[in-house]
Amino acid sequence: MRTFLDAEIMATALRTALDRQRVEISHTQALEIVAAEFGCAGWNELAAAIGKRGSGAAVTFERTTPILRIFDENKAREFYLGFLGFTLDWEHRFGENFPLYAQVSRGALVLHLSEHHGDASPGSTVVVITRGVLEFHQELSGKDYAYLKPGLEDLPWGKVMSVTDPFSNRIRFTEPPGK
Repeated sequence: MRTFLDAEIMATALRTALDRQRVEISHTQALEIVAAEFGCAGWNELAAAIGKRGSGAAVTFERTTPILRIFDENKAREFYLGFLGFTLDWEHRFGENFPLYAQVSRGALVLHLSEHHGDASPGSTVVVITRGVLEFHQELSGKDYAYLKPGLEDLPWGKVMSVTDPFSNRIRFTEPPGK
């Protein structure tokens, strides 16, 4: 459950959701909408409340966003968007004929994909705590993706479906026991 301390995250999520519906608003407008939802006159009032609450608060971590190294934009799109069913949130290049840096997501899972040398090492492993790993396995197994047919393991720490992208990065979708 989100609280007013999550207002900036909520504003970003609102913009992303509206952008998918082809409705564009600025970050400032999104912040004002979130502030209104918390009964504040505007973002300044909510920001002040966050500042008072946050000044003595313990450190909290909001979300981890792994960066995975890619080498071929088309193969990355085929794997992440086509096979895994992610959505392309945004992409960035510093100029024409520059490496791609992009964000893909599916639900709460957000990954950054980078062609930039030095951003990440190929062959990394990311563990994603997942609810519904059996259903996800069935979904992927039903797709006509020639390069990977994911397996499913029942391990002491849960059910694990591992996939390896075309760049040797592994993602372990793990559903702990009792989830």
